[in-house]
Amino acid sequence: MNEELKRILTYFPQLTSRQQEQFAALDELYRHWNAQINVVSRQDIDALYEKHVLHSLGIAKVIQFKPGTEILDVGTGGGFPGIPLAILFPLADFHLVDSIGKKIKVVNEVVQALGLTNVKAEQARVERLDTTYDFVVSRAVTRLHPFIGWVRYKIHKAGNNALPNGVLYLKGGDLAEELAEIKERYRIYELSDYFEEPFFETKKIIYIPKQS
Repeated sequence: MNEELKRILTYFPQLTSRQQEQFAALDELYRHWNAQINVVSRQDIDALYEKHVLHSLGIAKVIQFKPGTEILDVGTGGGFPGIPLAILFPLADFHLVDSIGKKIKVVNEVVQALGLTNVKAEQARVERLDTTYDFVVSRAVTRLHPFIGWVRYKIHKAGNNALPNGVLYLKGGDLAEELAEIKERYRIYELSDYFEEPFFETKKIIYIPKQS
């Protein structure tokens, strides 16, 4: 077992052997595809599990998606946070979108190699989607105010998870100015409460429940 997989198991000890295999495969898959199509910065590829995989899984410390939950990952890039979450929650359904086709190509190749049957990846702009979801997830694709405008009408009213349906947005740094721009109610989860690595000291999840 490699050290990076051990790191994941430290925080998610309930992983099945199949999930462990899938997480272990991410390193080789992303190194292979990243050499052809840059979806992870070259300085980050050696820190893939900390800065991308574990960061994505921070959402799973806030909510455990129930079977049948529908999740939209906006601006997924190389598949984050969608792919790690799809491994962890194989009975939830994930729709990963990005406006850049070559990134979606990598996502589809990784999804196929992992044998994930609960992921659909598509080159699309979120504003043009005509479907709705239980949750929208994303990693810092833009400021919160415009992002909420994009996804406000993409979320179901009814849900069956512990948290009401809404947005789960991964972002870091001082967010006071950004949060002052939005009128919606929100809750902040500090990832340093869940992960001990220094990388997470300034990382947060902003949860914005669907407004009635």
